[in-house]
Amino acid sequence: MSDILRIFVVILILTFGLIAYFLTVTALFPQRVAKTKAIATDMPGRSFGIGLVNFSFFSVLAIVLVSISEKIGNGFFKGAVMLPALIIIALIVIMLTFGLTAISNQVGERIIPASVAWKQAFWGTGCLCFACALPFVGWFLLFPYIGFVGIGAFILGMFKRELKV
Repeated sequence: MSDILRIFVVILILTFGLIAYFLTVTALFPQRVAKTKAIATDMPGRSFGIGLVNFSFFSVLAIVLVSISEKIGNGFFKGAVMLPALIIIALIVIMLTFGLTAISNQVGERIIPASVAWKQAFWGTGCLCFACALPFVGWFLLFPYIGFVGIGAFILGMFKRELKV
């Protein structure tokens, strides 16, 4: 019983950490998050496909580079091969950050539409964290889905032109 309580406390602490992180990202980059949220709302299927393909490609590329760097004995060449892998991993984390922030804002907007934006982000992030913590359904269906949609929406938002009036 104490293991279950300990896991729940860890999930609760991580949830509050993610809420603070997503609120900060929304406050620092409001246009990027809004554009990613709009694309995720308008084109979730296309965003999912683009996110799945790009995540798969960049993950495989990073894994290959890391495995090659592990076999290199020279420190300079090892670092020269590891640096692109770390840059790719950082790029994946950045795309996932903006995508998950946009999706959590979207969920909060749908849960409590008449509330202030930070409350929507707070409740959206909390709901998504606890939903993704569900065994099997949250781990293997919900989290990959929202992750791929978020990555795809971020990528589509990078190449979408703004309409000038």
